[in-house]
Amino acid sequence: MIHVVKIDTLEGIEKLAFEHQRHPDNKRLRSSYFYRGMPDASYDLSTSLMRNCGHLASSLEMHLLENFIKYASIEDPAIDASIWKAMIVGQHHGLPTRLLDWTPSPIIALHFADSEVDLSSLEKRDCVIWRIDARELNKYLPEEYKKVLDDRSTYVFSVKSLTEITNSIEDYDKSMGSKSLVMIEPPSVDQRIVNQYSFFSMVPKGISNLEKYLDENTDHTVKYIIDRSLRWDLRDILDQLNMNERTIYPGLDGISKWIARHYYVKR
Repeated sequence: MIHVVKIDTLEGIEKLAFEHQRHPDNKRLRSSYFYRGMPDASYDLSTSLMRNCGHLASSLEMHLLENFIKYASIEDPAIDASIWKAMIVGQHHGLPTRLLDWTPSPIIALHFADSEVDLSSLEKRDCVIWRIDARELNKYLPEEYKKVLDDRSTYVFSVKSLTEITNSIEDYDKSMGSKSLVMIEPPSVDQRIVNQYSFFSMVPKGISNLEKYLDENTDHTVKYIIDRSLRWDLRDILDQLNMNERTIYPGLDGISKWIARHYYVKR
């Protein structure tokens, strides 16, 4: 089930930021939790493909990817070697895909939850952090997929390890059905994806409602709703922790966004 936790104190934020799991083998703090931050608590866990293409998402997905590969080949002639790499690179550059962004860092998730294009909205709406547990999700994977993870002593796939099993969206959907999904670590295609500590969940077409799936199949999923009254204080604290646009978006664009917000005058 999904556990809903409402946070209305900075102490609650601190508890979220420092929650950890101890790895059963090496006894180190090696969490399998992943976090997704969004600026509006009413937003659901819909992929950009679903938001863009609606009920035609499945039939249009390959058209989107094939056209992206055609034009992206200018920059990466080998991008068609893996459909998963093409999907990840497309997602990274704004292509509607079946991927959802996650990060192992609750601090990075807090940055995305506490960011707004219109800064006056910080005081107008609650934001949200979703937490999932990769180890818990992996219990539902087909045995062939579990073996690849076990052989590598990991709980997330890489483009290489997933491609060893299949390079076909159709085969992936058939294997996953409505009962499982893969967490994948993207290749380091640029500094931004490294700085954001990005990972993705690859939602199969058999899971049409991810929140319903998580509610019915998991025990460790948490939806943290952060009260709007905390957002400006949290934003300033994140800046002092050097978690801001300057570090999340390397280059002058990120610096400009950070400076603009730093000098924003509250009305």
